[in-house]
Amino acid sequence: MYRGDSTAKNKPLVVVGSVNADLVIEVDRLPKKGETISGGAMTVHPGGKGANQAVAASNLGYSTQFVGQVGKDAYAPMLVAALQQRGVDTSMVHSIEGSSGLAFIMLQPGGENSIVLVGGANTSEEWQISDEVTAAIQNAGVVLLQREIPESVNVIFAKLATSARVPVILDAGGAEKPLASDLLANISILSPNETELERLTGMPTKTEKECIKAAEALVHQGVNKVLVKLGSKGSVLVDIYGNTIRQKADKVLHVVDTTGAGDCFTAAFAVGMLQGKSDQESMAWASRAAALCIQAAGAIPSMPTRAAVERSLVGHGQDQPSVDKQTKTVSHDRKTFW
Repeated sequence: MYRGDSTAKNKPLVVVGSVNADLVIEVDRLPKKGETISGGAMTVHPGGKGANQAVAASNLGYSTQFVGQVGKDAYAPMLVAALQQRGVDTSMVHSIEGSSGLAFIMLQPGGENSIVLVGGANTSEEWQISDEVTAAIQNAGVVLLQREIPESVNVIFAKLATSARVPVILDAGGAEKPLASDLLANISILSPNETELERLTGMPTKTEKECIKAAEALVHQGVNKVLVKLGSKGSVLVDIYGNTIRQKADKVLHVVDTTGAGDCFTAAFAVGMLQGKSDQESMAWASRAAALCIQAAGAIPSMPTRAAVERSLVGHGQDQPSVDKQTKTVSHDRKTFW
């Protein structure tokens, strides 16, 4: 299912997914059932898991194309412009009747958030899969998917990519239902967080050991690699060969907003993969990018640049993670949240 690095390198990353207007409301706490509470400032940012990941990859200096849909409303021009301003190729973003995707985000003081999604154009069944889009998928270095668009659409894109031997990474966020078997069969790397991993497997994921066991269950179902995002505990990757790689997270003293940090991590891992980094190196690179992401407000506005990540690496005096070769554990002394 994988191409060799020499083949995929320099080919664009194609992100297929959602683009939303994020309406962020600052709250001291979440309301209880039946309760009305007062909110603080309300801001509007471009977001959506697909758009977040496209911007994250482009900001990290990698050629990125975005395939998605917006509505015909006041938010659509802002959403497309936000992608273009950050260097993302939006020539395959289509406009359809109705509203664009919306996300209502309640942001608490510690940076934690709760989100209600309105799918809009993202969840329309009228996705336009043109010859141009098909060619882009089949000539990509990697195709990156999420679950905020119809599963049937993801299946089509995953099959198109796999037929051309293009690796497919699926970020498991965005839907609660089980993965379709024909989607699972066409995924190279599946990347859930702990909650999504529990939902996909029906297995407990409270500890790292439980997460590894649940990830192994997905590998046994045919996925080559499962990359689990563990928030403040870092990340862990399990592959089809029985290898386990652990990455501790980078320390952040002041968390501003965790919205989009998981998307930043997944996109940064994909960029590392396309640039020929090992899984260990890609996980360390992604951890550093996500740590920078949560120190700024908003999803798309918080995505760090490649220069910022490299400055951060130099500032810590460490370009590569240390690796325990026996356990394949990647060690850092830092910690973060996403």
